[in-house]
This record gives sequence, C-alpha cells and structure tokens, in this order.
Amino acid sequence: MKKILIFGIVLTLFYLFAAVAVADAETFTGTVFKYGSGRYIGLRTSGFTLTLNSVTPDDQAQTFLAALQSGGQDSLLDAIRGKDLGRFSLTGDVGTRINAVREVDTGHTRKIYAVFERWEQFAELRGGYRSLDYPFGYVELTIDSRTGKGEGQYFAAAKIRWVKEKKGNASHIEVEDYATFPAKLVEVRSTRVKP
Repeated sequence: MKKILIFGIVLTLFYLFAAVAVADAETFTGTVFKYGSGRYIGLRTSGFTLTLNSVTPDDQAQTFLAALQSGGQDSLLDAIRGKDLGRFSLTGDVGTRINAVREVDTGHTRKIYAVFERWEQFAELRGGYRSLDYPFGYVELTIDSRTGKGEGQYFAAAKIRWVKEKKGNASHIEVEDYATFPAKLVEVRSTRVKP
C-alpha cells in the first residue's frame, strides 16, 4: 500500500502562511533511513545534505499553486523547472537543485518544505516504468528553533496533486510517495541556530 500524505495545512507550502526569508545560506545534515522494496529489501542508511539559499516568494508560490490547480503536476513541474534555491544530496551523490522551498516558523518550531525535480534513471525511461508518474523529490523537516536539531522525511519519488474536496471540506495538496514508506531523516542539524 502506497503511503499517501495528505496535508490540510500543507497549503502552507504555497500560500497560507507568509514565507520566512532565509538571510544566509543554511545547511542541514543528518542521516537517511530508507526502507527497501522490490529486490532491495531491508533498511539502508546514508547521510544527506540539504543546502537552502532562499525560499520561494509568496507571489511565485501563488503562481506555482495556480499551475498545479489548472494543469496538474506536469504544469507545476514546468513552472518550478529551472529555479535554483539550493541543493539536496545523499552521501556520494552529486545531488539535485531545489526548485521550491516554503518555511513556516512558529517561534519554537520551523517546518521546511522543499520540492525538486528528481533525476530519472535510465532503466525507468527505457522501460517506461510507473515510477515516471512520480517526477518530484520532496523533503519535509521539523526543526527546533532553539537547538537547530530536528527530524523529517524524504520522498525520493513523489506525485503532487491538488484535491478539491466535496461538501465544503477544505481543498488541499496531496503528496504521494512512490515507495511503501517515505525515508526517515534523523539526527538533523542546522548550521544556523537562532539565539
């Protein structure tokens, strides 16, 4: 069963809360616990580095949301393509550019959402695998503002869609992981700690 993460509040990714500006580049490091699937079962670990240079401004986030609502994830992918707000990499990988970043700061906790166009493997393209329907990478972090430590999750292949609810329920963004379970990000540390 694919884990579907539904965010009632994930509208914060794009428009609900004002973005918090990143004054300087900030780097997060930690460990990834990734659950295997298919032929590669078991738990695998790796280090990761997420470097953020800035967040997506509100007006641009509105444009991204409109693209998702009107044209689905393909339009969103076209809209964010080429944006360079940082880099995400696993140990030993070159990594990929972050295309969209939103942050919500409650004063005690920071929630950081990063979306990027993932690298597709040659075997996926050659075989036309279903994983091609999951063109995004997605990272979500929860960081303690005082200590700069936290945790999160990483979707190596994600599908993003706008779900319009019926009967007056709030519409929302839905992020679906291709894997059975998203990878866990633990022992996360930030290079920037608030005084």
